[in-house]
Amino acid sequence: MLRIAVIDGQGGGIGNLIVKRLREEFKDSVEIIALGTNAAATTAMMKSRANKGATGENAIVWNSGRVDVITGPLSIALPDAMLGEVTPKMASAVVSSKARTILLPLNQEEVEIAGVNKEPLPHLLEDVVARIKEIKHV
Repeated sequence: MLRIAVIDGQGGGIGNLIVKRLREEFKDSVEIIALGTNAAATTAMMKSRANKGATGENAIVWNSGRVDVITGPLSIALPDAMLGEVTPKMASAVVSSKARTILLPLNQEEVEIAGVNKEPLPHLLEDVVARIKEIKHV
């Protein structure tokens, strides 16, 4: 079974939407692990039917090496992002994981990625789902 970590912080709104969409698409054929930088983010993702949830730096670092896919906003890969909630250890764990990492180019960190068109969140979620479908069928 494909194990997907959804990482988010602050209020967990983006993570909540990701978990919801993944659950709609894949039902119970994937395991979704909600990893929040804080308890509010984890709780929001758990309400969308993630299988498991954990909070904080150690949970994100430990689980990043034990999943097949990591997804969330771009900010999860930027040290000190989300008003400092993303620690350097968290960001390092995300970018150094052997998991396929699919990041949504949404952030409030004034970081822009050239060549990426601004798309509404629902369109980005469909791209995440399509990329995970490719992995699931490999």
